[in-house]
Amino acid sequence: MLKLLSSSSSSCLHGQLHSLRRGPTELASPVLRVLGSLTRLTRPTPNSARQAFFCSDRSDGSDQVVEIEFKGAGAEAEAEAESKSSSAIVSTNPRPEDYLTVLALPLPHRPLFPGFYMPIYVKDPKLLAALQESRKRQAPYAGAFLLKDEPGTDPSLVSGSETDKNIHDLKGKELFNRLHEVGTLAQISSIQGDQVVLIGHRRLRITEMVDEDPLTVKVDHLKDKPYNKDDDVIKATSFEVISTLRDVLKTSSLWRDHVQTYTQHIGDFNFPRLADFGAAISGANKLQCQKVLEELDVYKRLELTLELVKKEIEISKIQESIAKAIEEKISGEQRRYLLNEQLKAIKKELGLETDDKTALSEKFRERLEPNRENCPPHVLQVIEEELTKLQLLEASSSEFNVTRNYLDWLTSIPWGNYSDENFDVLRAQKILDEDHYGLNDVKERILEFIAVGKLRGISQGKIICLSGPPGVGKTSIGRSIARALNRNFFRFSVGGLSDVAEIKGHRRTYIGAMPGKMVQCLKNVGTANPLVLIDEIDKLGRGHAGDPASALLELLDPEQNANFLDHYLDVPIDLSKVLFVCTANVVEMIPNPLLDRMEVISIAGYITDEKMHIARDYLEKTTREACGIKPEQVEVTDAALLALIENYCREAGVRNLQKHIEKIYRKIALQLVRQGASDEAAVADQIQSLPDRPAAVEVQLVDTDETQVEDDKLDQKVVSSKNQTAAESLEGNDHDHSSETSAEEVTIQMALPDEPAVVEVQVADTDEPVDSKLYLQDAKETEKIQEGEATKTVEKVLVDSSNLADFVGKPVFHAERIYDQTPIGVVMGLAWTAMGGSTLYIETTQIEEAEGKGALHVTGQLGDVMKESAQIAHTVARAILLDKDPDNHTFFANSKLHLHVPAGATPKDGPSAGCTMITSMLSVAMKKPIKRDLAMTGEVTLTGRILPIGGVKEKTIAARRSDVKTIIFPLANKRDFDELAPNVKEGLDVHFVDDYNQIFDLAFSDGQNEKK
Repeated sequence: MLKLLSSSSSSCLHGQLHSLRRGPTELASPVLRVLGSLTRLTRPTPNSARQAFFCSDRSDGSDQVVEIEFKGAGAEAEAEAESKSSSAIVSTNPRPEDYLTVLALPLPHRPLFPGFYMPIYVKDPKLLAALQESRKRQAPYAGAFLLKDEPGTDPSLVSGSETDKNIHDLKGKELFNRLHEVGTLAQISSIQGDQVVLIGHRRLRITEMVDEDPLTVKVDHLKDKPYNKDDDVIKATSFEVISTLRDVLKTSSLWRDHVQTYTQHIGDFNFPRLADFGAAISGANKLQCQKVLEELDVYKRLELTLELVKKEIEISKIQESIAKAIEEKISGEQRRYLLNEQLKAIKKELGLETDDKTALSEKFRERLEPNRENCPPHVLQVIEEELTKLQLLEASSSEFNVTRNYLDWLTSIPWGNYSDENFDVLRAQKILDEDHYGLNDVKERILEFIAVGKLRGISQGKIICLSGPPGVGKTSIGRSIARALNRNFFRFSVGGLSDVAEIKGHRRTYIGAMPGKMVQCLKNVGTANPLVLIDEIDKLGRGHAGDPASALLELLDPEQNANFLDHYLDVPIDLSKVLFVCTANVVEMIPNPLLDRMEVISIAGYITDEKMHIARDYLEKTTREACGIKPEQVEVTDAALLALIENYCREAGVRNLQKHIEKIYRKIALQLVRQGASDEAAVADQIQSLPDRPAAVEVQLVDTDETQVEDDKLDQKVVSSKNQTAAESLEGNDHDHSSETSAEEVTIQMALPDEPAVVEVQVADTDEPVDSKLYLQDAKETEKIQEGEATKTVEKVLVDSSNLADFVGKPVFHAERIYDQTPIGVVMGLAWTAMGGSTLYIETTQIEEAEGKGALHVTGQLGDVMKESAQIAHTVARAILLDKDPDNHTFFANSKLHLHVPAGATPKDGPSAGCTMITSMLSVAMKKPIKRDLAMTGEVTLTGRILPIGGVKEKTIAARRSDVKTIIFPLANKRDFDELAPNVKEGLDVHFVDDYNQIFDLAFSDGQNEKK
């Protein structure tokens, strides 16, 4: 009886039999029956039934299950059953001589063993037609041969759909070369569409190819080698196979499904069939099964099968351990869940659901939940341990508060939560230009950082140090960078910081312990990639609590801050994505190890033109809005701003300039308010100064001696006396002209005729007539005064250079240039200060003549470096004088000189005044002043060589501020000068020298030298 059943599984025999949907009658036989049947494998049973079960992949993804059952005894009963099961089956025991040439059917997945059934799918229409034709000719047999793998492929890694596709594409000789030589003679049990059900009978070996389309081959029928069925070794091997199968059946439900389909067929097994049975239902790969199929020695075949089923035992043990582990895990989680739900229900019934510790734990878990996926595993482990610890502690203990605070910090940090950065270079350029004028070096560096991040897709943290004088915008540009990058901004100043715990945090055991500034930053900003501005890093202190500069090394070093360890948290924190921006006034004050980790960008300061732009476009607009003044109410001229910059705000930055602009606008605001208050007082005075009028007036229209009054209702207008300026409308009844009128109101009665002949006005309580036009005029004047008060605009306030002192006081600075024509012994030098550049004079004079006792006296609060420069200058000047003025070469040997640098209250030091001192001494010796409008800077060696200096931009700006046209720089600084903006270099005659003789020619020559 042939039955076709459906299954949802999509695999071959060895992998998916457990997915079979069987009816209740098919599984009625218990597993014990299967085990008992295996013990009778060696005993032939005359009356037996045989059942085969197979599955195979279909191209449409569905499976077909073929289950065939035979009943009867011996070959005759089997033939009778098969003849009944299908009309296409003619003979169940084909003769070998009848089938020496057969159609070749390729099997992609597993070989077909004798006695087993297998459905295959034939896509070749010619081959399918040939199979159907053979059934009609009463010759329903073909050869089933396993297909070899493609050369160079791993047989353990296959894709079923690709394999089937490759089989259908194979034709003729190519298909013949891909077939294994040994196969099985297969009876064609049925053909339904493209599905062909095969029944294996005996082994075949291909000898040659007969036809290519469809593939037809000649075969030899193979027989098992003779064996002794009473041989003890064969028996022992077969018993071991049976015993192993029984062990597998105890543990593997998949094998029980396999064997239950053969429970009525097992009794007919002999040793060869036992070997084939074990190999066929095992999970071995197709090459191992093919090896069993090709083996004709029964003993060796049993050994191969035993090896395969032994492997199945190991696989079943692994399967059992995996299933047990998963089951324990699931059952444990379910048990924990049920117990927790029961605990919640019990607490709710008892009114204990508001337990503080439980509420705290839930709060911490809810806070951590959004970042749980990004939180590092070691941090999650610490949090879980602390939560467990919190539940065990008493709420009144001190350790409870420590643990609660620790969990509060741990769950507040944004673990792995990064803000989306904006890599739009054009937008960043626009933002930087909106917030700051100039600073091209800083802006270019930030745009480079954004461009690299865009190309890489991610941005790494960097350490940028902005150095420059106060007020140039170092701190404010940090906010602009954060806005351009779309990063959160956090600033903390380390000026005067002397406690390492401010950076690294305190230990949790201390009272009042807190994490460091970096952990506080992450909690405040809520992201792990903020922009952190560390202000005044050159002013770090050092006290008994450690060296903060050394603690900053781990915080700022890109190689270390990926695992920054805070003493309070005691878990590593990734700071590699943080962008650090540091600010400093003097880079030399930063410790070298810390400076080595930074990228220094110098901000020299602003020249007058840049300050004008900043004042107009940024400072003035912001200050005007902050003071509540409208643009049309005030005008500050360019001359006023220029005078403000030159005479009040000469420093490199613009902070002082902003203060003065705020001062101007505050005074303007006060002036506007005072003017408005005085106008209001004038209006009130005008209203109060109106002439007094009668208290009540009655106006009547008269045509004749008799007063004509209309019977209808007339309008009455009441004007209040003295203090009231508006008329109020009232309605009244008709009044007679002779009726008495109240002293507090005026009654106006109008007759209906269009042109009254006479208007008579009487004052109540008197008979004196009053002109009514006076009252109309007073009312109109009052209205005009009120309207003028509401609409009157205050006159625009003009701030010019002429009245600037009224707003900001007397000028603070005067011209740095003291002399229009420098006298003998006076030379202008250029200096760099923390506030920018400045000019300073160096003066030398001869005190007295001292034969053979030449000396130099230095004043002006000079530092050690400048004192040494003065001594070097004195020595070099003697050598230069000997060369330039031999007749006066004994001047320095016989003269006591006094060298002074004005502004003695200001400390001065630095290696850039040597050439200026030499020129001053030579001017005294030669009694000759230097050329006008000349300033110089540079250090000199004893041999007269000029050494490079720093602060080229600041010194150039200082020279322009003093109207100096000719500047002398060392030749090594030519590159620094070339990098300056064109507006800084405009109008200057700059000479670059490397020997003092060149300076001598420029300073004391009357002619104009060419610029080098």
